[in-house]
Amino acid sequence: MAKKVETTEPRWLYVLGIAMPLCLSYIPIGLACGILLHAAGFNFVMALLVSIVVFSGGAQFLIASLLMVNAPLPSIILMLFFLELRYALLGSSLSKYLSNETHRFILLFSASMNDENYAINYLKFATDKNWTPQDALMVEHYSLLAWASGNLVGALIGSAVSINLEIVDFALTALFLYMIVMQVQSNLTFLMALLSAVLSIIFLTWTKSTLGIVISTVLASLCGFFIENQIRKHSNDPTHTLLLRKFVRPENTKDTIEDEQAKREYRERKAARQLKGQENEQSSAVSQPSSQPGEGGHNNV
Repeated sequence: MAKKVETTEPRWLYVLGIAMPLCLSYIPIGLACGILLHAAGFNFVMALLVSIVVFSGGAQFLIASLLMVNAPLPSIILMLFFLELRYALLGSSLSKYLSNETHRFILLFSASMNDENYAINYLKFATDKNWTPQDALMVEHYSLLAWASGNLVGALIGSAVSINLEIVDFALTALFLYMIVMQVQSNLTFLMALLSAVLSIIFLTWTKSTLGIVISTVLASLCGFFIENQIRKHSNDPTHTLLLRKFVRPENTKDTIEDEQAKREYRERKAARQLKGQENEQSSAVSQPSSQPGEGGHNNV
């Protein structure tokens, strides 16, 4: 009988395979961003530094666009602050997975986090119990390398190539739609996504700035957290309630680690109730007086 040969893949190669779709999608968008930064007056060195330090497609496109219309520097800084404020919310949702890491690791992790690699890491943390913070950091560094390379090449060829920036806007929109689809795990998350979209339209119309996006994101997140917290607190089986029931998704992504933990706690509570019921039945049976003749002095001789 032949022995089964087990092949072990290096961890860095496995993580690279996870991050590869994101890295490939970053290259054309990074090229476009580098070309736009070159048009705004950045040389290839500055474009590379901005791509590493900022590492945000939306922020870098915003910087280039505002510089091309000669916007004042304080306005650019204020717009970037509110645009990037969402990372405080994204980072807080990953904090439970990074609680045992050092401050140096947290600083390095937060400096290289963006929307897309956050979506990948959150999904892996939630569905793969073997996914580690070091794996998540590698995803961030792989995506950063792809993005910075695209920006660098775009800035180098910026004087020779011109592109239609409407295509870039479409590509960025497609990336954010992908993030939404991958994070929809239950009916509640789907409803909160719709609520966030409606609130974004309302507050963008009211504030006429990206501050409306921040306000709508915070309100929708707080609303979703409150509803989920109340359901998990008062329901014996939260995963089978209407709002927390699983949304229609591929089978291999349906159950998260939190879902498995909730199911295990539900089974433990159910088993404890059954055991307590059996003990109550036994104790009540023992406490009942016997009506058999010959017991308690009631037998007739």
